[in-house]
Formats: sequence, C-alpha cells, structure tokens
Amino acid sequence: MTPIYISICFKVIFYCFKKRPLRKFLELAKSVTGWILFIILAVIWGSSFILMKLGMQALSAYQVAAIRILSAAIVLVPFGVKAFKNVAKEKRVFVILSGLLGSFFPAFLYCLAETRIDSSLAAILNSLTPLFTIIIGVTFFKLTAGVKKIIGVIIGFTGLVLLPFATHQGISFNDLSYASLVLLATICYACNVNMVSRYLQQTASLHVAALSFSFLLIPAFIILAATGYFQLPLLQPTYLHATLASALLGVMGTAVATILFYMLVKKEGPLFASLVTYGIPIIAVIWGLLYGETITLAEIGCLIIILAGVYMVNKK
Repeated sequence: MTPIYISICFKVIFYCFKKRPLRKFLELAKSVTGWILFIILAVIWGSSFILMKLGMQALSAYQVAAIRILSAAIVLVPFGVKAFKNVAKEKRVFVILSGLLGSFFPAFLYCLAETRIDSSLAAILNSLTPLFTIIIGVTFFKLTAGVKKIIGVIIGFTGLVLLPFATHQGISFNDLSYASLVLLATICYACNVNMVSRYLQQTASLHVAALSFSFLLIPAFIILAATGYFQLPLLQPTYLHATLASALLGVMGTAVATILFYMLVKKEGPLFASLVTYGIPIIAVIWGLLYGETITLAEIGCLIIILAGVYMVNKK
C-alpha cells in the first residue's frame, strides 16, 4: 500500500504545481518579505519621535540631533570611500545638499519642535511630507499633477488646518511656532526628494547616503563639542540612557532604516514603499500613549483626514 500512497502524493504535488506554479509561491514569499520590511520600517521610523523625547530628558535638542547624525555617519562612513569614487564630480554638490536637506536640518528641527510639542503630534505633522513633495515639485521642478493629486493636497491641508483646534491644550501660538518647525522639516524632505529625483536619479542610493553622511560627520562632532556634551558626566545613568536613545535614533532610525528602505523600493517598487507614510504616525501615536501623552479623538480624526489626502496624492 505504501507505494500507492507515495504515487498519489507525487501526483497531488505535481497537480498543485501545475495549477499553481513555483513562480507563484516565490512571488508570495517575495510579498511576505516586502511586508516584513514595511512593518520594520514603520516601527523604526514611528519610534524615532519618542526616542527624541527620551534623549532630551537629559540632553539638549542640539545634542540629541548631533548624536543622531554622528552615529548614523559612523555606520555609513565605511561605504563613503567607495561612494566618493563612484559619484560623478559634478553630482557631489547635490549629494552634500541632499544630506543637509534630507537629514541634517530636519534632525535639529524635529528635536527643537519636540521641546514644546508631543511626539505624536510631530508624527502627525510629519505625514504631510508627500503633500509638500507634490506642491514643491509642481512649483519649482515642473512636475505635472492631476486633479486627484490636487484634491489630495487640499484634503491633507484641511486636516492640517483643523489640527491645532483638536489638541487637548487648545490653540497656543507659542506651541504653533514650534509645530511650524516640523512643517519646515517636511518641506526640507520634500525639496530633497524632488532634487534627488531630478539630479541624482542615476546615482546609487547607498552612495548618496554614505557620501552625504561622511560630509556631515565633522559638523555633528563640532556641534557636540560646542554645546559642552563631552564635559557632561556621561557615565551617570541619566546621561547614558539619553545618549543611547539618541545613538539608537541615528543607527536604526537613519542609517539602518535608509538601507532597509532602499531594499523595499527594489523589491516592491516605489509605490508600495511610499505607503510606509501611513504606518509611521500610527506607531508614533501608540508610543505617545504608552509614555503618557494625551491624544484626543479629534487629533486622530485629523490624522485620518491627512492620510486620506496622502492616499489621493499617492494613488495612480
């Protein structure tokens, strides 16, 4: 009887692969890998906002941002020599500018903003990045936008306008000025995306990241020294924990996340990769709740409105 059962099993396997080829199975595995990368990126980037808060429990905003840039640079510098050789001379200026707009300035703007606003609110405002990308692309880079994208921008900005009225403490013009720092950071991101798409399209993404952070290493070190970081009692638990949180922010939230994002783009394409925008504020809001931040239902409603606008912008 055993040979008969073996024969039946082989026939069943052959039938399954005939109807569902091995290629289908591999595509499913690839999709699973894409979703794993998606979830990891959402968790890493969504956790970045609370890591800034933890770092600033003992360190200044400038010190946390500088440690973030410095730690990411240390991870990426080994790739910098090869990147320098492979990036065309006329492209290096754009690579350096990409590092400033895409990492350096936003790192400081976010930390300064979170000295007065909640990390969850910063994450909600961060979700406006795709909308500013479209606006700046249309205004300065001759990008064409259809009616749906324009509607998406309008919807997203409706959520932004309503957001100050939704916070638990009400409207404070002082806090609004700090919230505007996050908006300025998203504008930096948007400028960087458009510039990279226009001038660095043929340059490997890892080369752009490695070379730009190699340039940022020295300025970050100077800022740390100028703010008196190295004179602090760094071995005390409070300062040590804050330093570790800031370093983790740089290594995972900047260096590792950048590499994972490039992997996701190559595996699943830019459209799927861009959907990470939806996961980031959700993770950040969860962290905010766990650390005792007050988040109103109205804020969640504004987040949904903003993400609806982002969906319209990203939709083909």
